[in-house]
Amino acid sequence: MSIPRGPFDLAAVLHLPDEESDAYPVVVLSTPGSSVKEQIGANYASRLAARGIAALVFDPAYQGASGGEPRDLEDPYRRGEDISYAIDALTLEPGVDADRIGVLGICAGGGYAVHTARTDHRIRAVGTVVAGNMGESWRSPAFAPDGPAAALDALAAARTEEVRAGKETRLNWLPDTLEDAAAAGITDIDNTQAITYYRTPRGGHPGSTNRRLARSDALLLGYDAFHLVDQLMTQPLQVIVAGRKGVTGSYEAGMKLWELAPNPVDLMVVEGAGHYEMYDVPEYVDQAVDRLADFYREYLPAR
Repeated sequence: MSIPRGPFDLAAVLHLPDEESDAYPVVVLSTPGSSVKEQIGANYASRLAARGIAALVFDPAYQGASGGEPRDLEDPYRRGEDISYAIDALTLEPGVDADRIGVLGICAGGGYAVHTARTDHRIRAVGTVVAGNMGESWRSPAFAPDGPAAALDALAAARTEEVRAGKETRLNWLPDTLEDAAAAGITDIDNTQAITYYRTPRGGHPGSTNRRLARSDALLLGYDAFHLVDQLMTQPLQVIVAGRKGVTGSYEAGMKLWELAPNPVDLMVVEGAGHYEMYDVPEYVDQAVDRLADFYREYLPAR
């Protein structure tokens, strides 16, 4: 399935339940940074479809099999726009009920989904799994040790040099191997689990480059996924977090979102799970999808 997005298309897959219907409820998935539709999104979309809920997963603009230049751009605002373009396409899709559209955001995609739902009220229900606020992450000491303003100064200087040199700079999302991580002194469980998911046959995919355009970082530094949530995001909210806290900050982000949202209806802590184990470990993913399916059935009801 292709989703028209201005001058180019987004590559997408619509997972449909086995039982036939002319008006499926449907959930649009917003996936983690650096991931493509065959990875985490497919794990959740296929399970939702098996539980009777259609699910659309797509590659973000500028990434994977989707169009757009420059490649590897991670623009949080355009990531949100992708969701709205996906809803546009679903509105015209046979068999989908345009009045029963929800969204599910995972990791960085959780923040993007929330940010979009604030102002796109075609979204009737919002689910999140290990949601992150990329802006807060990028402004943290881990990414901006001298503070976000200093980081922006450095990015400005680097972009000027890029323009003068006539070439774009790309950065790793993660070390490419566990050996690279160890050499860089990165040994915490979250980062090592991320590498063993994204950079090995367990979860790796050729479309997931593990690179982001350096100019993305200035956009991320200025972004707040939860801005005005308390005033604008009136939809029912499901928050699912991993019980084992770690360096990703997703537990804290999920709890903050729960406190901010005007209409939080269910909070689930998946005990024993870490952030990246919520990507593909069946024991944990099935728990989350069972809860999500119940949530969407209740808040995307048949007319």
